[in-house]
Amino acid sequence: MINFDPVDIDRDLVTIHRWVRDPHAAFWMMQEATPQDVRRELTTLTTPPHRAFLGRLDGRPVALLATYDPASSPLDGVPELRPGDLGMHILIAPATGERVPGFTTEVFRDALALCFSDPTVARVVVEPDVRNEAVRRKNVQAGFEEVRPVELPDKTAIFSVCEKAAFQHAAAVDHLTPRNLDAAQRRLVAKAIGEYTHERLIAPQPLANGRWRLETAGSVYTFTAHRYALDHWVVEPATIRRESGGRRLPVDAQVLVAELAPALGVPDKVLPVYVEEVASTLAAASWTIARKRHTSASLASALTDPHAPVDKTYQLLEGAMTEGHPAFVANNGRIGFGVDDYARYAPEVAEPVRLHWVAVRRSHGVMTLGEQTDESAFYRTELGASALTGFRRRLEAHDLDPDDYFYLPVHPWQWQNKLAITLAPDVARRDVVDLGIGADHYVPQQSIRTFFNTTHPERHYVKTALSIQNMGFVRGLSPAYMRATPAINDWVAGLVRADPELRTCGFDVLREVAAAGYTGDAFHRHTGHGPHQKMLAALWRESPLDRVRPGEHLTTMAALLHRDRDGHSLAGALLRASGLCAEEWVRSYLTAYLRPLVHCLLAYNLAFMPHGENLILVLRDGVPQRVLIKDVGEEVAVMGDLPLPSAVERIRAYVPDPATRALAIHTDVLDGVLRFVAAILDADGALPEADFWRICRDVVTAHAADHPELAREAAEVDLLRPYFAHSCLNRLQLRNATEMVDITDQESSLLFAGEMPNPIARDDEGDALRPSRDESRR
Repeated sequence: MINFDPVDIDRDLVTIHRWVRDPHAAFWMMQEATPQDVRRELTTLTTPPHRAFLGRLDGRPVALLATYDPASSPLDGVPELRPGDLGMHILIAPATGERVPGFTTEVFRDALALCFSDPTVARVVVEPDVRNEAVRRKNVQAGFEEVRPVELPDKTAIFSVCEKAAFQHAAAVDHLTPRNLDAAQRRLVAKAIGEYTHERLIAPQPLANGRWRLETAGSVYTFTAHRYALDHWVVEPATIRRESGGRRLPVDAQVLVAELAPALGVPDKVLPVYVEEVASTLAAASWTIARKRHTSASLASALTDPHAPVDKTYQLLEGAMTEGHPAFVANNGRIGFGVDDYARYAPEVAEPVRLHWVAVRRSHGVMTLGEQTDESAFYRTELGASALTGFRRRLEAHDLDPDDYFYLPVHPWQWQNKLAITLAPDVARRDVVDLGIGADHYVPQQSIRTFFNTTHPERHYVKTALSIQNMGFVRGLSPAYMRATPAINDWVAGLVRADPELRTCGFDVLREVAAAGYTGDAFHRHTGHGPHQKMLAALWRESPLDRVRPGEHLTTMAALLHRDRDGHSLAGALLRASGLCAEEWVRSYLTAYLRPLVHCLLAYNLAFMPHGENLILVLRDGVPQRVLIKDVGEEVAVMGDLPLPSAVERIRAYVPDPATRALAIHTDVLDGVLRFVAAILDADGALPEADFWRICRDVVTAHAADHPELAREAAEVDLLRPYFAHSCLNRLQLRNATEMVDITDQESSLLFAGEMPNPIARDDEGDALRPSRDESRR
């Protein structure tokens, strides 16, 4: 995104003087301008009603935007002018290297967004020289309508207007271009080939010089790929070639899935849904390719700046990520969102959102609170006295007693597209009362239905029900299932904070302190289990900001898997910024991440779902120091007979087989996260993969040496065993794209594909890269 700040003439004069004298700025007619000439022009451009802004990308000046009142310009007298028109000029900085495709489009879009952010502006008008075909094309692409030529004192101009609706319409799909789509297709096909091969659904055949061949029902793909431990494949997108009958064909992820459907085992009724999720994933990827221009170096710089506001850098990283779950191919389904919804609510767009609020009749709802959480005090802290007074007055206006209700945040999409229609009888009965839009602004997190409060960052995260399909589930929330959520979080947090080892590691829990939902609808009374019973619920989770010490920063762990548009990794950039050698940096990361998870498993048979979106890294100077884990209520399990309070008993999952318990590390950590980090650091030349896994093994063995009291458990679970069962994620989504796992019995839902060589196996067990023992994999 281009950030526009008011021009400072003294600061910006040299830069703008150089720009206007460049040949590409010929239509500004200042090729021979002196610095004094440019100063006079800038003085005019910054004198009201004129305004001038310098656009920056990652702090680098890239454009000049000037706005003016057309009635106070040479356009005065043009009969097509209207009240509410705003004039605009744009100058793009001269290219210092190869032009980045789509960059000028991005400048135009962000400049117009700034113009239309003024609610008094109804239209933006421009008057380029009729001979300036390049700018005229860009204007039309941005939503301008060319009205007619007009004669101005220094040129014949083409008077053009852009209404706000036309701009929004053009901006909604301006990322869907052949160039962006081809890049998105190649990335997704590369990921699909890699992950389907990893899950032993397909078997590319080797050619010469690192090339591979994959034959589908209708095409032949050849490509370059690199193989790593855990049968992890990194396919190079630019090398993919698709042919059929000797003809070269476009690379197409939807076609790949359709042609591989029999091999993938996709049921006929699931295939259209899955292919639609692939299309939505491509659309999201095209958007990020077009608009996400933060470099990994600039992000690492923000995360190592001791003076940068922690909440700002944290959300900068949260919105900058370009990859969803690293293993799932169709990972950005969002089926149910329209194009306008995407522009408002997608995490990568990072647009501020104000949540909708409703009141729920207590007799028809469920609200549970964590220990030492008082409802009245909680709402006062979370909403403020003014909002609470307003809510009470709305209820009283309906002749309702406010004490009969509790308050619930709702995703705006959910209210507009689901609740106001599907729960219409409940709204009419005043069992659910519309309270309107809240005052605070939030931004969506990578887990699309969770929001971070940017108006009051110290307030809680809010997680809402969202009845769209995304990555194998309709993303609702069950009030009945969440009834125990605060108690579960309190118990887990108490266990974690009482354990000396976990305190030393700095491992901590972001508790979900309140959960609420509505159960008074016909779906709860008269229908069975399903998404209709998960439409109206929410929970509140602690903010991580009060866990940060001076000089520290926060980022989602998923950021370690990020590569920018030029292919540079954020993990590599953080490592370089830290000043540490790669081995020290990795050891610090794994001590913060892997060691406490190993301890929880061995000491308590306690397992989390510790993938990148569920972990927040606390960094100092770019080095991971400790982790904060979240989403505990839905994704934690005690796999044994550890005594539990009755309210927490839901999380017990008896898993007598120690090898299955070990999958909490083998599958969820080594295969689910670390194989990607290891490959990135190896490909970047930062740390050989074998060294990465050696450090992992060192962390596990160091924990064992420090905890001889857990020797029996360590021997039984045996994290250093030579092989482990290969649990597959895409197989789950391919089997059932709308509910790939029964959340109440997740273990029975798992699908396996033989065994996987363990990359942290004991040295005396041989090379971890040896072939699998599963003879049926090919």
